[in-house]
Formats: sequence, C-alpha cells, structure tokens
Amino acid sequence: RQPSRVAAAVGELSVSMVPADAIDALLPQTQCTKCGYAGCRPYAEAIAADRAAINRCPPGGAAGIVRLARLLGRPALPLDPSCGSESPRRLARIDPELCIGCTKCIQACPVDAIVGAHRRMHTVIAAQCTGCELCVAPCPVDCIAMDPLPSAIHWSDDDAAAARRRHSARRARLERERARREAALAASAGRAGERAAASEADARRRAAIAKAVERARARLATIRR
Repeated sequence: RQPSRVAAAVGELSVSMVPADAIDALLPQTQCTKCGYAGCRPYAEAIAADRAAINRCPPGGAAGIVRLARLLGRPALPLDPSCGSESPRRLARIDPELCIGCTKCIQACPVDAIVGAHRRMHTVIAAQCTGCELCVAPCPVDCIAMDPLPSAIHWSDDDAAAARRRHSARRARLERERARREAALAASAGRAGERAAASEADARRRAAIAKAVERARARLATIRR
C-alpha cells in the first residue's frame, strides 16, 4: 500500500511540474480559440496549472489528446463536444469578386496569413493559413470560404512551430503599434498642453501691457490738467 501512495504522489507531482512550453509544443498552433482560451499558449498554461482538461482542442483531435495524455500522465478523454468536432484541416479562400477591402479579416487572422490594403482586394497566403476560421465571421460580405485540403496534406509539428512564430511576431507587432499610438497620443496631449500654456502666458502678457497703457494714459491726463 505504501508504494502505491508514493507512486500516486509522484504521478501528481509529475503532472504539476510539466511546463507550459512542453504542452504548448504539442498543440497545433492554429490559434482558433475553440478551446475557450485566447490561443494555444493560454490553453497550454491552463493545462499546466490543472485548470483545463486536455480534450478541448478540435484541431488537435484524438491524436492530440493522446499526445497530451502521454506527456501529462493523464487518461485520454474523448474530445469535448462543447468545443466543436474534429474535422479535416481547411484553408480560407477569399472571393476576389466580392471582397470590398474592409481589412476585417486581416485584423482577425492570428498569424498574419492574409495580405491586402484598405479598399484593395485581400488574399490568403495558403502556406501560412492555419484553418482557424476566425476570418470568416467578421467578413461583412461573406466572401470567405473554407476549402478542404487533400487528405494527404498533414499539419506537422514543423507547421505548428512556424505558426507559433508567426503568431508571436504578430503579437509583437501589435504591441509595437499600440505603444506608438499611445506615444503619439501622449505627445499630442503634451503639445496641446504646451499650446494652452503658451496661450495663457500670451493672455497674461497682453493683460499686463493693457494695464501699463492704462496707467500711462492716466498719468498723461494728470499732467495735462
């Protein structure tokens, strides 16, 4: 009995000590948010903290659940149906005849796999698309379709690693853009404050000059009398 309790304790310890990096390395990096988290990394962190089950990733499917179960020493569970169902990977395709260039799909893509400009046709970089489907809902003209891939094309660990790098690069870019906007707003507010201060100083100078003129006129009037 004693050895079994020790083994159980070791098992619990091993689960708690598996880092989020190791868990994240087994996730498909589609960043689809179907697991209920903002991306694969937050989901991995929740699993590492024992706040989430390992069966919430439809893109990873049954095979992904088995990989996580082996890593964590947990039982493999059926995919949670509340997160969706396992299906073959698909690629987003934008209909050039319908696209109005609103950029909403570009803003939604978690790996910057859509290129285009405002009021210009957008297109999907097929080799970089993770099939997350996040671009579909924001499109106001329903010009995005999800096309199935040939069954021979598989999403590999190398594909997942590349998607993780693109997602990280996108997050870094968005953070830089946010910092620039905040700096610009702060600078604008600073300039507005400087203009207000200069305006107040100018008003004080004008008031002082006006009073000096009034005093001079009063003295002149006294002298003339």
